[in-house]
Amino acid sequence: MWGAPAEPADSYYEVRPECTDVPTTKFKIRPGKTLSVRKWQAAFSPDGQLDISKTLGRIHRGGIHPTIRGEVWEFLLCCFDPRSTYEEREQLRLERREQYEKLKAVCHEIFPVVGSGQFITAPVISEDAGAETPNSTEIVKDLLSKGPLDKRIVDWLLLLHQIGLDVKRTDRSLVFYEKQENLLKLWDILAVYAWIDTDVGYCQGMSDLCSPMIILLEHEADAFWCFERLMRRLRGNFRCTASSVGVESQLSHLAMVTQVIDPKLHQHLETLGGGDYLFAVRMLMVLFRREFSFCDSLYLWEMMWALEYDPDLFYLYEEPSMEESSKLKSRSMRNYGKFERENMKMKTEETPLPISVFLVASVLKDKSTQLLHEARGLDDVVKILNDITGSLDAKKACNEAIRLHKKYLKKASQQGKTT
Repeated sequence: MWGAPAEPADSYYEVRPECTDVPTTKFKIRPGKTLSVRKWQAAFSPDGQLDISKTLGRIHRGGIHPTIRGEVWEFLLCCFDPRSTYEEREQLRLERREQYEKLKAVCHEIFPVVGSGQFITAPVISEDAGAETPNSTEIVKDLLSKGPLDKRIVDWLLLLHQIGLDVKRTDRSLVFYEKQENLLKLWDILAVYAWIDTDVGYCQGMSDLCSPMIILLEHEADAFWCFERLMRRLRGNFRCTASSVGVESQLSHLAMVTQVIDPKLHQHLETLGGGDYLFAVRMLMVLFRREFSFCDSLYLWEMMWALEYDPDLFYLYEEPSMEESSKLKSRSMRNYGKFERENMKMKTEETPLPISVFLVASVLKDKSTQLLHEARGLDDVVKILNDITGSLDAKKACNEAIRLHKKYLKKASQQGKTT
């Protein structure tokens, strides 16, 4: 209720008592600002259609109450169409759960450790499709005895031990992962995802993105589809070739943005040999998971998604029919996030830059004076940016990102008119 004191959110994500160096959250549940259970439920019509515009602004102002975070995230990540009814969403949820179980069954048939209550942390097959490793299980030996393995199967099997190693390291400060069943959920989801995404498979950092889904959504299949939707946005960052990493595109955009909003800093970084902005890879790859406390990173993510929200993405993900495509054109602008609305006003053919680029730019801008005066080499740049861990304010960073975005669009528009 209005006037009630703000409530710390740390208690919802309990930290193991021996982990004394974990940053504490700055996010607090603020009555009247944070999206509450009551406000969330009031945004639905009697048959279950959601007035998404009522929630986006509130999420930006005060985040989401932890008790409803999972179900709100499903909408923010476009797992569901806000205009769908309770009945339609329940039907879709059941269909997706069934689809996930079928995918998991395929993986289990190839490598029965998936879904078995166990996971692996040692390689079981070598890159030579016909060779075992000292750790090869009877399962792998049996597979190999039947003849050469399909390249897709070999590529997938090569990833499984790395997934296991990362699962053991992910969010280990949280009491939640003391339970083996939760570690298994994380491993199974990442293993199934690696199987269906033949282009990207699995890369380090993806466990950091998936972990909150396991914590917030009780059903494994629901967590999988939430993660799968998030990866639709971010998978390009993980796509690698022999000569490049996918995130390089965002790094070049970050350089471009910094050059526009802080040319002096950009020039300094170039002089130090950091003009490729590789020091920002981690921030972009895992969306600031290492720079914020666990709770604050969730707060940051939901603010980002609310600002970037595009209601059309649900149908784009679901491969819309012509009839559905025509419906999209009649949507009200208020159903889009504030950041997305600004991009839409530009009416350009170019793909808009994600808010994450402007968030990193806001951090660099905040540290501009220190970087200019203290950084005498790239090691200094890395050290200054590493020292921000746990000290950043998610709300302030988001607001600054929006300000820089407007500034960048204005300058880009002016430059376009003069060319």
